[in-house]
Amino acid sequence: MVPAWAVVCVLLAAFVAANLPFFNERLFVVGPRRDPKPVAWRVVELLAYAGLVAVLGRLLESHLGRVSPLRWEFVAVWLCVFLTLAFPGFVWRHLRKH
Repeated sequence: MVPAWAVVCVLLAAFVAANLPFFNERLFVVGPRRDPKPVAWRVVELLAYAGLVAVLGRLLESHLGRVSPLRWEFVAVWLCVFLTLAFPGFVWRHLRKH
């Protein structure tokens, strides 16, 4: 059984990482400022952050106990959850009138 703090930590990291591409105009938070940043870069950043958070979760899982195998179902569900967590940033960037 994974402790609750590890689950909360990964979910908070996922929420922050999923919204970073939409709230920030820099490439990967530290790159040069683009005004406005193209949608393709936002998608690339979103996928990269999803991978980083998945690695964080995997590291926490291996540190706390036995690592379970990851099949395609896990990856599909993880990407859907990550995209769902990115919804507030998407709405703020593309649907809200600025």
